[in-house]
Amino acid sequence: MKKVINQPNNVIEDMVKGMALANEAQWQRIEGTNVIRRKELSPGKVGIVSGGGSGHEPAHAGYVGKGMLDAAVVGEVFTSPTPDQIFEAIKAVDQGNGVLLVVKNYTGDVLNFEMAGELAEAEGIRVEQVVVSDDIAVKDSDNTIGRRGVAGTVFVHKTAGAKAEQGASLDEVKASAEKTITQVRSMGMALSPCIVPDAGKPSFHLEEDEMEIGIGIHGEAGTERKKIASAQEIAEELTNHILEDSGLSAGDEVVVMINGMGSTPEMELFIVNGHVNDLLNEKNISIHDTYVGEFMTSLEMAGFSITLLKVDTEIKQLLAEASEAVAFRV
Repeated sequence: MKKVINQPNNVIEDMVKGMALANEAQWQRIEGTNVIRRKELSPGKVGIVSGGGSGHEPAHAGYVGKGMLDAAVVGEVFTSPTPDQIFEAIKAVDQGNGVLLVVKNYTGDVLNFEMAGELAEAEGIRVEQVVVSDDIAVKDSDNTIGRRGVAGTVFVHKTAGAKAEQGASLDEVKASAEKTITQVRSMGMALSPCIVPDAGKPSFHLEEDEMEIGIGIHGEAGTERKKIASAQEIAEELTNHILEDSGLSAGDEVVVMINGMGSTPEMELFIVNGHVNDLLNEKNISIHDTYVGEFMTSLEMAGFSITLLKVDTEIKQLLAEASEAVAFRV
């Protein structure tokens, strides 16, 4: 598949430049880094930093803004940002009350964010870290140290960011993030792979009549290869897996996210959403809110993921708080 790029080894520099220019009223790129931060920080607030490899746009920079992240660190495609870049982000957002790092559960991300946190603490900055592991498709793989962090991470950005904006302490912000992590589950599928610019070839191969169930966001093949089914059948399979894993039952209330993986038309995402809503209604699980669109992609992969977040009064309030993030305005 052809790509609109210059040189493969310049993709991230070119992207970050264009990204910062597109949102220069709200964002500032820290010179000499691939860190995007809010131009104006709320005085005295706990800082919120996240990040990861590129290729998941609008994640993670799209969630930088008042009410969500204070900074995002942009790594190479599907590669963790380096500790020194993360360290720069921490320093850039610290206002004396500490910084929370929101990390997806991949070995490189976890190790590099931990190292950056240690560097920051050596300079007197208090740092706490939470690790998102919402992908129920896997328990262990070569790329993970447990379940992967996927689209549910966006809800952690939102609740942690809202709590911090309220003036909560670092411990309180971390507790809200951890609560969200325990309540969120995701699972995805793909109809086609993606192509990493440096590799120049698909990350896996599917026949025309095949699909992958349980894919990751780094171009990984799924945990199961099957013949293509209808939107209703796929939606029911993924949703039932999530319900079984999460223990959700009649009387519970959830927020639904139908997330496109990069090349799936909104038409198809809305079709899936209709089936997910029908299934939840049949099981007497209430739907508090629904998000449909691209929130955490895998380059040009065709497919989608379903995320269910069990909500209570606190989580609903935090989700409803104002957000000025480019990709998640409330």
